Amino acid sequence: MPEVVFRVRWPDDSVNRCYSPSTVIEEYFRVDGSYRLTEFVALSRKALTEASERVREIHGFGCAQAEAQLAGIERKAAGFADQQAEVVVEGFER
Repeated sequence: MPEVVFRVRWPDDSVNRCYSPSTVIEEYFRVDGSYRLTEFVALSRKALTEASERVREIHGFGCAQAEAQLAGIERKAAGFADQQAEVVVEGFER
């Protein structure tokens, strides 16, 4: 299963490299796409859950890294006072 790293620019201008165990993440985000923080978290939850389920279908267990990545995204997002601030997905790496 091809892994994908997606680069995210947060409202404070910091950049994180985020992990997905599946290319399904590319179905939820577009390069240079700008998303409200709440929307970004919701889409990340859907995409990473689906990616983990794809791993489960192949290997019989979900992806702990996808779950950890989602938890990291949720933690980072919770630190911003303005939940309507924008997050930009800068690109994908394989």
